[in-house]
Amino acid sequence: MKILLSNDDGIDASGILAAKHAVSDLGDTILVAPSSQQSGIGHALTLFEPLRVNKVRLMDDDMGYGVSGTPTDAITIGIFEILDKFPDMVISGINTGMNTGKAELTTSGTLGAAIEAASFGIPTIAVSQHVSDDDIKFDEGEVEIDFSASKKVLHNLVRKVIKEGFPKGIDILNLNVPTNPDSLEPVIAPLGDRMYWPVVEKRHDPRGRQYYWIDGDEYEGNPKDSDAYILDCENLPTLTPLTLDMTHNVDYLREWYG
Repeated sequence: MKILLSNDDGIDASGILAAKHAVSDLGDTILVAPSSQQSGIGHALTLFEPLRVNKVRLMDDDMGYGVSGTPTDAITIGIFEILDKFPDMVISGINTGMNTGKAELTTSGTLGAAIEAASFGIPTIAVSQHVSDDDIKFDEGEVEIDFSASKKVLHNLVRKVIKEGFPKGIDILNLNVPTNPDSLEPVIAPLGDRMYWPVVEKRHDPRGRQYYWIDGDEYEGNPKDSDAYILDCENLPTLTPLTLDMTHNVDYLREWYG
Protein backbone atom coordinates (compact mmCIF):
# COMPACT_ATOMS: atom_id res chain seq x y z
CA MET A 1 0.00 0.00 0.00
CA LYS A 2 1.62 3.24 -1.19
CA ILE A 3 0.07 6.41 0.27
CA LEU A 4 0.93 9.86 -1.10
CA LEU A 5 0.33 12.68 1.37
CA SER A 6 0.03 16.35 0.48
CA ASN A 7 -1.64 19.51 1.79
CA ASP A 8 -1.95 23.26 1.34
CA ASP A 9 -0.34 24.30 4.63
CA GLY A 10 3.17 23.41 3.49
CA ILE A 11 5.60 20.52 3.87
CA ASP A 12 6.64 21.70 7.36
CA ALA A 13 3.07 21.88 8.71
CA SER A 14 2.08 19.90 11.78
CA GLY A 15 -1.01 18.46 10.12
CA ILE A 16 0.68 16.56 7.30
CA LEU A 17 3.05 14.96 9.80
CA ALA A 18 0.06 13.98 11.94
CA ALA A 19 -1.57 12.38 8.87
CA LYS A 20 1.64 10.46 8.18
CA HIS A 21 1.75 9.11 11.73
CA ALA A 22 -1.97 8.24 11.55
CA VAL A 23 -1.52 5.85 8.61
CA SER A 24 2.14 4.80 8.76
CA ASP A 25 1.21 1.33 10.00
CA LEU A 26 -1.20 0.85 7.08
CA GLY A 27 1.18 1.46 4.19
CA ASP A 28 4.31 3.13 2.90
CA THR A 29 3.94 6.91 3.05
CA ILE A 30 5.59 9.62 0.98
CA LEU A 31 5.10 13.34 1.58
CA VAL A 32 5.07 15.77 -1.35
CA ALA A 33 3.64 19.17 -0.50
CA PRO A 34 4.06 22.88 -1.24
CA SER A 35 7.18 24.46 0.19
CA SER A 36 5.11 27.24 1.76
CA GLN A 37 1.59 28.11 2.89
CA GLN A 38 -0.89 27.86 0.00
CA SER A 39 -4.28 28.14 1.71
CA GLY A 40 -7.06 29.47 -0.50
CA ILE A 41 -5.24 28.70 -3.74
CA GLY A 42 -7.81 26.10 -4.76
CA HIS A 43 -7.03 23.92 -7.77
CA ALA A 44 -4.55 26.37 -9.29
CA LEU A 45 -1.72 25.05 -11.48
CA THR A 46 1.59 26.85 -12.08
CA LEU A 47 2.11 27.35 -15.82
CA PHE A 48 4.40 30.38 -16.22
CA GLU A 49 7.11 29.76 -13.63
CA PRO A 50 9.52 26.86 -13.12
CA LEU A 51 8.95 24.53 -10.21
CA ARG A 52 11.70 23.47 -7.85
CA VAL A 53 11.68 20.42 -5.62
CA ASN A 54 13.76 20.15 -2.45
CA LYS A 55 14.20 17.29 -0.04
CA VAL A 56 13.09 18.40 3.41
CA ARG A 57 13.91 16.82 6.76
CA LEU A 58 10.69 16.51 8.71
CA MET A 59 10.27 16.98 12.44
CA ASP A 60 10.35 13.19 12.93
CA ASP A 61 13.68 13.01 10.99
CA ASP A 62 12.02 11.37 7.99
CA MET A 63 12.33 12.99 4.56
CA GLY A 64 9.71 14.68 2.42
CA TYR A 65 9.62 16.80 -0.72
CA GLY A 66 8.81 20.50 -0.84
CA VAL A 67 7.50 21.84 -4.16
CA SER A 68 7.74 25.56 -4.93
CA GLY A 69 4.17 25.76 -6.17
CA THR A 70 0.55 24.97 -5.43
CA PRO A 71 -1.00 21.84 -3.92
CA THR A 72 -1.98 20.77 -7.44
CA ASP A 73 1.65 21.20 -8.53
CA ALA A 74 2.77 19.06 -5.61
CA ILE A 75 0.37 16.25 -6.52
CA THR A 76 1.48 16.40 -10.16
CA ILE A 77 5.18 16.30 -9.26
CA GLY A 78 4.58 13.54 -6.74
CA ILE A 79 2.66 11.28 -9.11
CA PHE A 80 4.54 11.88 -12.35
CA GLU A 81 8.08 12.56 -11.17
CA ILE A 82 8.85 11.30 -7.67
CA LEU A 83 6.80 8.09 -7.65
CA ASP A 84 7.42 5.42 -10.26
CA LYS A 85 3.72 4.49 -10.42
CA PHE A 86 0.37 5.78 -9.22
CA PRO A 87 -0.11 5.58 -5.45
CA ASP A 88 -2.83 3.35 -4.05
CA MET A 89 -4.27 6.29 -2.11
CA VAL A 90 -3.82 10.04 -1.71
CA ILE A 91 -4.49 11.90 1.53
CA SER A 92 -4.63 15.68 1.54
CA GLY A 93 -4.26 17.15 5.04
CA ILE A 94 -4.63 17.19 7.94
CA ASN A 95 -5.60 20.79 7.22
CA THR A 96 -5.64 23.33 10.04
CA GLY A 97 -9.22 24.56 9.82
CA MET A 98 -12.39 22.95 8.51
CA ASN A 99 -13.30 22.51 4.85
CA THR A 100 -17.08 22.27 4.78
CA GLY A 101 -19.90 23.64 2.65
CA LYS A 102 -20.28 24.34 -1.05
CA ALA A 103 -19.05 27.91 -1.32
CA GLU A 104 -15.44 27.56 -0.22
CA LEU A 105 -14.85 24.01 -1.37
CA THR A 106 -13.18 24.90 -4.66
CA THR A 107 -11.09 27.69 -3.09
CA SER A 108 -9.54 25.25 -0.63
CA GLY A 109 -6.01 24.16 -1.48
CA THR A 110 -6.63 21.00 0.55
CA LEU A 111 -9.48 20.10 -1.80
CA GLY A 112 -7.46 21.34 -4.78
CA ALA A 113 -4.85 18.67 -4.12
CA ALA A 114 -7.57 16.08 -3.57
CA ILE A 115 -9.39 17.02 -6.79
CA GLU A 116 -6.20 16.67 -8.81
CA ALA A 117 -5.43 13.23 -7.38
CA ALA A 118 -9.01 12.01 -7.79
CA SER A 119 -9.04 13.14 -11.43
CA PHE A 120 -6.63 10.27 -12.13
CA GLY A 121 -8.93 7.73 -10.51
CA ILE A 122 -6.88 7.48 -7.32
CA PRO A 123 -8.86 6.88 -4.11
CA THR A 124 -8.56 10.18 -2.27
CA ILE A 125 -9.31 11.47 1.20
CA ALA A 126 -9.29 15.15 2.18
CA VAL A 127 -9.06 15.62 5.94
CA SER A 128 -9.35 18.82 7.95
CA GLN A 129 -9.55 19.70 11.63
CA HIS A 130 -11.82 22.43 12.93
CA VAL A 131 -9.96 24.87 15.19
CA SER A 132 -11.50 27.60 17.30
CA ASP A 133 -8.60 30.04 16.86
CA ASP A 134 -8.66 31.46 13.34
CA ASP A 135 -5.27 33.08 13.86
CA ILE A 136 -3.41 29.76 13.55
CA LYS A 137 -4.99 28.69 10.27
CA PHE A 138 -2.42 30.41 8.12
CA ASP A 139 0.71 29.98 10.22
CA GLU A 140 3.84 28.77 8.47
CA GLY A 141 5.53 25.61 9.74
CA GLU A 142 4.76 23.54 12.80
CA VAL A 143 1.94 24.70 15.06
CA GLU A 144 1.13 23.21 18.45
CA ILE A 145 -2.22 21.55 17.75
CA ASP A 146 -3.67 18.40 19.25
CA PHE A 147 -4.40 16.24 16.21
CA SER A 148 -4.99 13.07 18.25
CA ALA A 149 -8.72 12.78 17.47
CA SER A 150 -8.23 13.49 13.76
CA LYS A 151 -5.47 10.89 13.61
CA LYS A 152 -7.74 8.24 15.11
CA VAL A 153 -10.67 9.04 12.83
CA LEU A 154 -8.41 9.13 9.76
CA HIS A 155 -6.73 5.87 10.71
CA ASN A 156 -10.09 4.13 11.09
CA LEU A 157 -11.31 5.48 7.76
CA VAL A 158 -8.20 4.41 5.83
CA ARG A 159 -8.33 0.99 7.46
CA LYS A 160 -11.97 0.64 6.37
CA VAL A 161 -11.07 1.66 2.79
CA ILE A 162 -8.32 -0.97 2.74
CA LYS A 163 -10.74 -3.61 4.00
CA GLU A 164 -13.88 -2.68 2.04
CA GLY A 165 -12.46 -0.87 -0.98
CA PHE A 166 -13.14 2.75 -1.89
CA PRO A 167 -16.90 3.39 -2.17
CA LYS A 168 -18.09 3.10 -5.76
CA GLY A 169 -19.14 6.24 -7.61
CA ILE A 170 -17.33 8.51 -5.14
CA ASP A 171 -14.16 10.40 -6.03
CA ILE A 172 -13.24 12.07 -2.74
CA LEU A 173 -14.12 11.42 0.88
CA ASN A 174 -14.13 14.79 2.64
CA LEU A 175 -13.46 14.24 6.35
CA ASN A 176 -13.76 17.01 8.93
CA VAL A 177 -13.01 16.50 12.62
CA PRO A 178 -13.45 18.78 15.65
CA THR A 179 -10.44 19.21 17.92
CA ASN A 180 -12.16 17.36 20.80
CA PRO A 181 -15.16 15.57 19.27
CA ASP A 182 -17.88 13.99 21.36
CA SER A 183 -17.48 10.83 19.27
CA LEU A 184 -14.88 9.38 16.92
CA GLU A 185 -17.59 8.00 14.64
CA PRO A 186 -18.13 10.37 11.69
CA VAL A 187 -21.62 11.42 10.66
CA ILE A 188 -22.20 11.01 6.93
CA ALA A 189 -23.58 14.38 5.89
CA PRO A 190 -24.18 16.51 2.78
CA LEU A 191 -22.37 19.77 2.19
CA GLY A 192 -23.69 22.86 3.89
CA ASP A 193 -24.05 26.17 2.09
CA ARG A 194 -20.87 27.91 3.19
CA MET A 195 -18.41 28.42 6.05
CA TYR A 196 -18.17 32.22 5.97
CA TRP A 197 -20.13 35.23 4.80
CA PRO A 198 -17.75 37.56 2.91
CA VAL A 199 -16.72 40.80 4.56
CA VAL A 200 -14.71 43.36 2.57
CA GLU A 201 -12.66 45.77 4.64
CA LYS A 202 -11.73 49.04 2.94
CA ARG A 203 -8.64 50.79 4.26
CA HIS A 204 -6.25 53.52 3.21
CA ASP A 205 -2.49 53.29 2.89
CA PRO A 206 -0.16 56.07 4.18
CA ARG A 207 -0.50 57.86 0.82
CA GLY A 208 -4.29 57.92 1.06
CA ARG A 209 -4.95 55.27 -1.59
CA GLN A 210 -7.65 52.69 -0.99
CA TYR A 211 -6.92 49.00 -0.57
CA TYR A 212 -9.05 46.06 0.50
CA TRP A 213 -8.90 42.96 2.67
CA ILE A 214 -11.34 40.13 2.00
CA ASP A 215 -12.38 38.58 5.30
CA GLY A 216 -15.48 36.78 6.53
CA ASP A 217 -17.89 36.28 9.40
CA GLU A 218 -19.03 32.83 10.42
CA TYR A 219 -22.10 31.82 8.42
CA GLU A 220 -25.03 30.67 10.55
CA GLY A 221 -27.55 29.61 7.90
CA ASN A 222 -26.40 26.04 7.22
CA PRO A 223 -29.05 23.29 7.36
CA LYS A 224 -29.00 21.23 10.54
CA ASP A 225 -28.23 18.02 8.64
CA SER A 226 -25.21 19.52 6.86
CA ASP A 227 -21.52 18.92 7.46
CA ALA A 228 -20.88 22.50 8.59
CA TYR A 229 -23.66 22.47 11.20
CA ILE A 230 -22.91 19.00 12.57
CA LEU A 231 -19.19 19.73 12.85
CA ASP A 232 -19.53 23.14 14.45
CA CYS A 233 -22.74 22.87 16.48
CA GLU A 234 -22.86 19.18 17.40
CA ASN A 235 -19.08 18.72 17.78
CA LEU A 236 -19.00 15.56 15.70
CA PRO A 237 -16.78 14.46 12.80
CA THR A 238 -18.39 14.53 9.38
CA LEU A 239 -17.75 12.52 6.24
CA THR A 240 -19.05 13.80 2.91
CA PRO A 241 -18.87 11.93 -0.43
CA LEU A 242 -17.77 14.14 -3.32
CA THR A 243 -17.78 13.58 -7.07
CA LEU A 244 -15.83 15.48 -9.71
CA ASP A 245 -18.58 15.38 -12.33
CA MET A 246 -20.48 18.63 -11.96
CA THR A 247 -22.73 17.87 -14.95
CA HIS A 248 -26.36 18.24 -13.94
CA ASN A 249 -29.44 17.17 -15.89
CA VAL A 250 -28.43 17.02 -19.57
CA ASP A 251 -31.84 15.80 -20.76
CA TYR A 252 -33.63 18.64 -19.02
CA LEU A 253 -31.28 21.22 -20.54
CA ARG A 254 -31.82 19.75 -24.01
CA GLU A 255 -35.56 20.02 -23.49
CA TRP A 256 -35.27 23.57 -22.12
CA TYR A 257 -32.97 24.68 -24.93
CA GLY A 258 -34.79 22.97 -27.76
